[in-house]
Amino acid sequence: MTHEQLSRLDRNYSYARLTTFVVFVALLALGWGGLASYWLLVLPAVVFGVLVQRHDRVLHDRDAAARAMAFYERGLARIEDRWVGKGEPGERFSDDRHPYANDLDLFGRGSLFELLSIARTRTGEDTLARWLTAPATPAQLADRQQGVSELASALDLREALSLAGTDVRAGVNREAVLAWAEAPPILSPPWLRWIAAAFTVVTTSCIVVWLITDFEPPLLLALAFQSAFAWPQMKRIERALNRADAAAHDLDILGHLLEQLEPERFSSPRLVALHAMVRGRGVVASRAIRSLHRLVELHDWQENLYFLVLSLPLLWGTHVAWAIEAWRREHGRHIRPWLDAAGEFEAFSSLSAYRYEHPSDPFPVIVSRSDGARPDALFDGVELGHPLVPAARTVRNDVRLGGEPALLIVSGSNMSGKSTLLRTVGVNAVLALAGAPVRAASLRLSPLAIGATLRIQDSLLEGRSRFYAEITRIRELADVAAGPLPLLFLLDELFHGTNSHDRLVGSSGVLRGLLDRGAIGLITTHDLALTAIADRLVARAANVHFEDWFDGSEIKFDYRLKPGPVTRSNAIALMRAVGLDVPES
Repeated sequence: MTHEQLSRLDRNYSYARLTTFVVFVALLALGWGGLASYWLLVLPAVVFGVLVQRHDRVLHDRDAAARAMAFYERGLARIEDRWVGKGEPGERFSDDRHPYANDLDLFGRGSLFELLSIARTRTGEDTLARWLTAPATPAQLADRQQGVSELASALDLREALSLAGTDVRAGVNREAVLAWAEAPPILSPPWLRWIAAAFTVVTTSCIVVWLITDFEPPLLLALAFQSAFAWPQMKRIERALNRADAAAHDLDILGHLLEQLEPERFSSPRLVALHAMVRGRGVVASRAIRSLHRLVELHDWQENLYFLVLSLPLLWGTHVAWAIEAWRREHGRHIRPWLDAAGEFEAFSSLSAYRYEHPSDPFPVIVSRSDGARPDALFDGVELGHPLVPAARTVRNDVRLGGEPALLIVSGSNMSGKSTLLRTVGVNAVLALAGAPVRAASLRLSPLAIGATLRIQDSLLEGRSRFYAEITRIRELADVAAGPLPLLFLLDELFHGTNSHDRLVGSSGVLRGLLDRGAIGLITTHDLALTAIADRLVARAANVHFEDWFDGSEIKFDYRLKPGPVTRSNAIALMRAVGLDVPES
């Protein structure tokens, strides 16, 4: 059925449920007045239950149809480069202190995260964000590339995962769910459960006797003893039920997602291992979560005032609370691996969707040492493009770093493409070290740590200037360069907050120190004095530049990287182009 047809059925079932409820209340009033038998209530109660079940199915199908429409619309938007603002930006992962996340637009509107993520749970988003902000080991990258390749053609599975659950933005609050699942028991000792069951049997028997004989004293006596038993436990029962409600809402989404994964069969090692986590130890995750969902639904029935009145004499809430506690005792320890597996599957699914939608983007070749020693730094990209720039506007360039030269000094006029080149190198390195395809004809790189200074800002709150923030970040990058992985540094307009002499001396010293630690990278400058750094560092550094030319009233750029330093600036021409009165000299 179409979404419109299902919406129409939803309205019809709503009217039918309301009508049935009115009939039930009318018969109850007649029974209370002695004008009709209470047994007549059975028919509207049964009809109402059937309507609720079928209505829930219609609502589920309607929501699934809406999500399917959104799934394919987002996919087309990504392919057609109109995806900005249509996905989850991941702004909660933004971190000014991360060495490259903000600099390379990993999070926020129009970010790499928004382009990639199709995760439906917070755990899936957390996993993808972690992959983007922490380079993986060569073994992990090999596993991820195999997994992404296997899932790339599994369009039906990705669609099923996108339709899982009820509310796409509800997510799964991992910490809250784990706190509930792994907390000590709320209800104890266990024998109180069996006393409650005995009271329910006795009270039910007394109700039947009252309905048949109209003899009330046994029922009143049973209710009195039952109330005395239940009253001291009421707060603990309510706490057990309320905490389970919130956790079950999150787990419901997780259960639907796992239900799509459980019947699948995988061949890549990491996907096989994740699949075993949701079907291992003789427990099928989705089936267990479904049983918890049913228990919480039984509690939700008490939100209906009329059902609440009928259920109180039967200790309905008490029995449901004990059943939930038994579920938590049996399955609570499994929830952590279920969440981890689901989150990783969603991260794989996100990268696989990107792979499917960009078939010309290859996987990089990871060059590492078999003995596990620190690798020599390498970044060798052919026809690199920026994945966040629309394909129609992308200009590709080759960038090779490692050995000679280890450093490229990129000079050029304003708006010529210097910063975009740094981001292009950085984002492709992030994709490569997350296990994703890259926007290039080919890319070979070693395991690398990444650091950048493209978005260094001053801070009035912390009393820091931009220059101080920049040198602090570079100090941090120098420490990273001495670590277990070689550093790929991307420094934009290095030390532009100081005079030319200090800038040249400071830049030369900092860059020499980074290169001595085995780092590779690029710096940009529009200060032609800094192009002399290449002479000071001899073969370890090379100058490259972007050209521009003035065509009548407009400055033109080709965004093509060329050897050597730039020989002119466009600043004066730009000032005149916008109407500023600038003299010739």
